[in-house]
Amino acid sequence: MNQILFYRINEPYGGFSNFSPHPFELKGKQWPTTEHYFQAQKFPGTEHEEAVRLAKSPMIAARMGRSRERPLRSDWETVKDDIMREALAAKFAQHPPLRQQLLDTENAELIEHTTNDSYWADGGDGTGKNRLGQLLMELREQLRTEAKK
Repeated sequence: MNQILFYRINEPYGGFSNFSPHPFELKGKQWPTTEHYFQAQKFPGTEHEEAVRLAKSPMIAARMGRSRERPLRSDWETVKDDIMREALAAKFAQHPPLRQQLLDTENAELIEHTTNDSYWADGGDGTGKNRLGQLLMELREQLRTEAKK
């Protein structure tokens, strides 16, 4: 099977990264990146949500979201995949060229390739869950189905 590895925003398929500068609107607010949205949803309805949304970069948003100085919502492990799914759907819906690039990957396996993460990415050696890649492939299939209607 054809594989497409992505991670850095300045490389081919960098738009698939949660750090890519593709702002989108969701829940009545503008989000600079999917990383900002994802990390902020760890603290919905609190001042921390807005602080993360306004972070100067996706890296700062990620650090803020991972900091356990802020109170993490109790259901996080249950809802995090759906929150990522929601962010990706909004990002790709609001950026037609990016949506087309996703569709153009045809049936390739999409893999976030980094040693930094073994849940959202492949862990660098393929042992990670690659949930971001899986959700992008799921979204690609949904977009295909919608296009056929």
